This record gives sequence, structure tokens and C-alpha cells, in this order.
Amino acid sequence: MAYQIIKCGGSVLDQLPESFYQEVITLIEDYQAQPVIVHGGGPMVSSLLTDLNIETKFVNGMRITTEEVLDVVEMVLSGTINKKLVRAIVENGGEAFGLSGVDGKLLLARAIQSKQQLGYVGEVVSVNTTPLKMVLEQGKIPVISPVAIDETGQRWNINADLAAAAVAKALKAPLYMVTNVPGVLKDGSVISELTANEAEKMIAAGQIYGGMIPKVQAAIDCLREGVQKVAIINGQEEKSLIKQVSGKNAGTLFALDEAVETPANLEAGRV
Repeated sequence: MAYQIIKCGGSVLDQLPESFYQEVITLIEDYQAQPVIVHGGGPMVSSLLTDLNIETKFVNGMRITTEEVLDVVEMVLSGTINKKLVRAIVENGGEAFGLSGVDGKLLLARAIQSKQQLGYVGEVVSVNTTPLKMVLEQGKIPVISPVAIDETGQRWNINADLAAAAVAKALKAPLYMVTNVPGVLKDGSVISELTANEAEKMIAAGQIYGGMIPKVQAAIDCLREGVQKVAIINGQEEKSLIKQVSGKNAGTLFALDEAVETPANLEAGRV
């Protein structure tokens, strides 16, 4: 069986069609894959913070997180959104198990190393794959909220792209970032293949910006840590996930070298 890490961005969650969840289930039934979902939820967090009159700011796509903001982040991500995704999978014939990075020290974190003061924003230092594998062995899809914990019990807000990348590296599995855009854009057109060096130049030039920065940085980090395949796809496009998994062109595929080589889709992450 092959692990497949699917990161669902907060901006696309409310727009995902039922067919997307059916594609996830198809990975199990037709591709003998073991999907693991990591989700975001930034827009819903921002909406609730606004309703509560709590100020929130971003730095390079990262939310500055105070203790007050962290309470809302955990409530929305580990509660409302996590269970909504679990229900969506069940409604489409699958079995899912909701988790947060706090559970079983699934995501062990520390304060992110940054020149900016980001508050309780963390970075993952290790992934406990044992609870994930236990869920997968029961034939269920793990659905992970990116709220992490450290050895003292302190919670940390983890950017969902970076959390998904950490899980992909731990399981040595392909990573598919599902968004509401068709991929990385340049002059309005999708870049179908993008190397790490090219991506870094685009970030430096301001051509990749905002929330796309952590996605691309996560992709680069994964590749440099041995993950064989990373792609950004549009979750609203029917069969985009299946197309990318099966090696067909959909979205933006990342690679380390100048020439992108598409690996056999299920060889990476095979156990």
C-alpha cells in the first residue's frame, strides 16, 4: 500500500465538490493507496476572529498568533473544520478519523525560527507516525488538524502547508496540495513544471507571494528531504487529484532538477 498525503487548503474547503471526496475514496479502492488528509482553515478562522473583534495580521502568509488567537485557531481547525471533513468523507462512502497534531503528540513542535515576531506559530520538529498507521490499518482515512504540541504541553499554530510537508517527509510519501487555483501562475498562465531553483527566484522577485509562499516553500523542502513528488492542484477541477496521482498533467508539478521527471505515481510512499 502507498501513502498519499493530501493537503486541503482553507480557501477551497467550502468549494470542494462531492466528486473530490469520491476521488479520495477511489485512491483506496482502485489504486490501493492510503490517503492522509491535512487541512487548513484560515478563512474561517479569520471570519470568527473578526466576529469576536480580535485583530489578526499576516507576515509572508503566516498568521501572527497570540494566545487569544490560538484559542480560536484550535476551536475552528480541530473542531468545526476537522469534523466537517470527516463527515464529508463518510457521506461519500468512506471511513475517516479526525485528529489534531496534539493527539498522541502527532505533531511535535517548537517556536518557528523567524526574524518576525509571530507569537505561537510553530514548526514541526517530529511526526509520530504510530497513531497515523493505527488509523490506516483500520481502513480509515486520517484527517489532521495542524495544531501541534511541544514537550511542555504548549500548543502551536502550524501553517497547514508546512504540517502536510512534515507528514509527507515522515511517511516518505507524495504530497498533493489542493487549492482553489489551478497551480502556480506566471503572467496568468499555469506553470505545469517548476524546479526548486526557479521557484525560489520567483519568490525573490515577488512573482510568488502571500499564501502561495508557504506552499512553494513546503514543496521545495519536501523535495530536498527526499519526497519524490509534490504538486499543487485545483480541487474544484474534476479528477485533478486522480490525474496528478496517475501521472497526467494537472496543476503544477515540482522537481529539484532542471528536467521534471514524473515518478511512477504510487511507487513513492510504497510500504
